[in-house]
Amino acid sequence: MAVNFSSIDPATLHPVAGVTFGWAEANIRKPNRKDVLVIRVDEGATVAGVFTQNRFCAAPSPCGASISRRVGKGGKAIRALVVNTGNANAGTGEPGMAHARETCAELARLADLDAQQILPFSTGVILEPLPIDRLKAGLPAALANQRTGSTPRKPS
Repeated sequence: MAVNFSSIDPATLHPVAGVTFGWAEANIRKPNRKDVLVIRVDEGATVAGVFTQNRFCAAPSPCGASISRRVGKGGKAIRALVVNTGNANAGTGEPGMAHARETCAELARLADLDAQQILPFSTGVILEPLPIDRLKAGLPAALANQRTGSTPRKPS
């Protein structure tokens, strides 16, 4: 838990129209931890982004050469975000870029989307290769576990 961050009471969370969430335990860094999140965005919903001007950023980060910055271009609306924790996919060079693209391609295949409609995000340890096989293996469970958030649930 982050410093000075109190636990979230699920009853205080409110649904966001046009957005569903699904998570999985993919063992990216630690076992038995929810470490993959897929956020689906319905047709008609809008996605906005803010991009850093920093010349050094992780492959999936929203900056100049990153996947996230290039993905939303070309007239295709963003329909999903895929987030992993445990590995930032930062400082990993072209292999990291390839893993970010591969993540988008796999989610696109599973969700019947175009890879250009998916934004990837990673957070965690830097300078280590993303365990792409574990991440991809967790995507089906994240899709199967989708919820709108409209019914508050007790944390597990």
